[in-house]
Amino acid sequence: MTEPFEIFMVGTPGLEKALHAEALDNGFADAQITPGGITVMGTWEDVWRANLVMRGATRILARIGSFMAFHLAQLDKRARKFAWGDVLRADVPVRVEVSTSKKSKIYHAGAATQRIETALKDSHTMTIAADAPVAIKVRIDDNRVTISVDTSGESLHKRGHKVAVGKAPMRETLAALMLRECAYDGVEPVLDPMCGSGTFLIEAAEIAMGLNPGRARDFAFQHLATFDKDKWQDMRRAGETHAPAQHFYGSDRDAGAIRMASANAARAGVGDYITFQNLSAADIKRPEGPPGLIICNPPYGGRIGNQNMLYGVYAGLGEAIKREFSGWRVGMVTSEAGLAKAAGLPFKPKGAPIPHGGLKVWLFQTGPL
Repeated sequence: MTEPFEIFMVGTPGLEKALHAEALDNGFADAQITPGGITVMGTWEDVWRANLVMRGATRILARIGSFMAFHLAQLDKRARKFAWGDVLRADVPVRVEVSTSKKSKIYHAGAATQRIETALKDSHTMTIAADAPVAIKVRIDDNRVTISVDTSGESLHKRGHKVAVGKAPMRETLAALMLRECAYDGVEPVLDPMCGSGTFLIEAAEIAMGLNPGRARDFAFQHLATFDKDKWQDMRRAGETHAPAQHFYGSDRDAGAIRMASANAARAGVGDYITFQNLSAADIKRPEGPPGLIICNPPYGGRIGNQNMLYGVYAGLGEAIKREFSGWRVGMVTSEAGLAKAAGLPFKPKGAPIPHGGLKVWLFQTGPL
């Protein structure tokens, strides 16, 4: 596995262009948009770096090989000959996840999973376990068997510092991509008037400080035969961090949410740069300094509460923004165009729907007010 291979960065549907732009900014020069995410060619060190630096990717898959198989017996035979030992360690349990397409003659995912598990046990003395730290993801499409290793482990939205979350939290990966969609540049102030557990603000502050999103957690690739601990430690220590150019502001009417957000920001190492206040969204005031970005994920009917009661909440927030925040831009996440309209802000036409918490949501944006 010394030659470059395909690396797949799993993304959020509807935000592939933002993920692609992030990949390019992080030096993955050959990044290409494909269904479900971004592909790049790279080495194992590129896999480690992608897990460390990519804010918007959900997980990083290493596509370690493929072969043709037209029936289960052929799958069994070729799986036994596959060079699993180049990547997997015999002392680390694995689990196998197979998906199949209608275009393949092997269409029974369960039977295919059983064949590959048996091949791993018989040919390389691997242990199969449901809670294994390493997952092998097999895709059988048009009779081609593509084998990938999930190098992330837990979803990459789990940065390693958020313990407390609210009722309907925004995932960090989604928040990072939405900040990018709003043209956040890391040098302007950001305010979230319904901050919940603080996700938008923590992500914005980390971006402004040059902090890597994966700095505080472990990954599945650390259990692979291709892992080099010394090189990984050097990579993790590389780069410089700095104080942000501007301050960040969060508020919420729920005092418990403010306590959660403050604790999460402190654990992330950005607490000194975010001011949290316990107040209603309709009572927000413009902070001193230059204009910046207001971004929020307000409650909406399918997520929290009675939708009919929320129109007044959105209207009050919109009035405060229009009154106080001339020159600022707004990004608002909601599942209902009617709620966004109630805010009375000059939103641009909405973009593609984005899956979030089992719903389809949209990011409504304004230019400078």
